[in-house]
Amino acid sequence: MTLVGKAGVTWLILCVVMFTNGAIRALLLQPRLGEDLARQVASLTGVLFVLLASWLFVRGCPQATSRQLLWVGAGWLAATVAFEFGLGFVSGLGWRALLAEYNIFRGRLWSLIVLSVFLGPWLCGVVDRR
Repeated sequence: MTLVGKAGVTWLILCVVMFTNGAIRALLLQPRLGEDLARQVASLTGVLFVLLASWLFVRGCPQATSRQLLWVGAGWLAATVAFEFGLGFVSGLGWRALLAEYNIFRGRLWSLIVLSVFLGPWLCGVVDRR
């Protein structure tokens, strides 16, 4: 399988993992911790899942260069943002609600997930090759 194919499959698997992370947040964490803290916990576990997926991807593509890994991260970032905004609009959310998830100053940590999606493959590549 090509690098692009592996990147696409990894992103799809990551979508399933992150959807499961969100379901656990809503069903288990939120009733116990409240919405804000549950979102923060799920965001931090989400970052860990993204980094784990990135590391597994890099291990499966030892020939990938740093530049290619940055492009993979950019592709994952574009796909993630498009998916989130597309799903949000289909669900009836407006721009204000969607962009509120990126406001780290109000305790929303989604931007950390997006940052890890973008930099995860490259960062894991740098660490893995040391």
